[in-house]
Amino acid sequence: MTINRRTLLASAGAMTLPMLPATGLAQGKAEFQLKYANNLPVTHPMNVRANEMAAKVLAESKGRVEIKVFPSSQLGNDTDTLGQVRSGAVDFFTLSPLILGNLIPSAQISGVGFAFKDYGQVWAAMDGTLGAHVRKEIAAKSPLFAFEKIWDNGYRQMTSSARAITRPDDLKGMKMRVPPSPFWVSMFKAFEASPATINFAEVYTALQTKVVDGQENPLAIIATAKLNEVQQFCSITNHMWDGFWFLANKKSFERLPADLQEIVTRNINAAALLERDDVRKLNDGLMGELKTKGMQFNTTDAELFRAKLRAAGFYAEWHKKFGDEAWALLEKYTGKLV
Repeated sequence: MTINRRTLLASAGAMTLPMLPATGLAQGKAEFQLKYANNLPVTHPMNVRANEMAAKVLAESKGRVEIKVFPSSQLGNDTDTLGQVRSGAVDFFTLSPLILGNLIPSAQISGVGFAFKDYGQVWAAMDGTLGAHVRKEIAAKSPLFAFEKIWDNGYRQMTSSARAITRPDDLKGMKMRVPPSPFWVSMFKAFEASPATINFAEVYTALQTKVVDGQENPLAIIATAKLNEVQQFCSITNHMWDGFWFLANKKSFERLPADLQEIVTRNINAAALLERDDVRKLNDGLMGELKTKGMQFNTTDAELFRAKLRAAGFYAEWHKKFGDEAWALLEKYTGKLV
């Protein structure tokens, strides 16, 4: 299936109910009914590919496994839903490694500011030993596990209603929304901004009411969540790569017989690879779409921001927190950061 910008943006926000697999097999009650929750609009590539995945699982399992998709934080905000998947009330949840870091500190290492220079480095790391290290930590320190292939969210960009962000000094004193993660707070404090932690479900309202001046997200989310309606400036900073670990409750997943586990695992990982390509293409082409809606864009010099983080001790601080083993795995792919 091809996901294009026109289809995505035209239908953004048009649906509020969970999309169920479009197949006759869904008419009967499945032996295993599983809930998958996420915080993204129904039209985002994640939900398009997740619904395709759910339909394939239903068909290949001959109606035994039905995965119901709940987009747009329908089952609660990120913090609430993470609690539900830990307890088993929700079976699957896709969550940014940076927010998962509140539970598994090492999970957020993939989001170190200005670390990955391109997607080549990202996928080599996340499909390689860095990703394996994080998945091992998740399984060892929580009632969850992460499927092998991480889904893409894209490189994050900074937006503002106050002014264009062209250099680190432009962030001084700016009220920036960040996800509920000490890691994010630490980075924006290093830039001398004033970060405020707000769950994604409340971001649009916080920007609209000027509780915060700006936020940062990939272009696909800026577009699908219509943040351009409440933000004038967008700075292409590529300051963090962000993805989504597809998490599962261990006990819930272990209820499935081995053959059904294989069907679910294979289809979730295959959908992740398709979603990666969708998000890359979408983010690559969205600047033009958002410009026509009045958003102003500027480019930035990554090295200026990297130098500011070094001078503020950000890299040294998080090297110490993550430990030598994890940091060495990161720099294996990014090169030296400190």
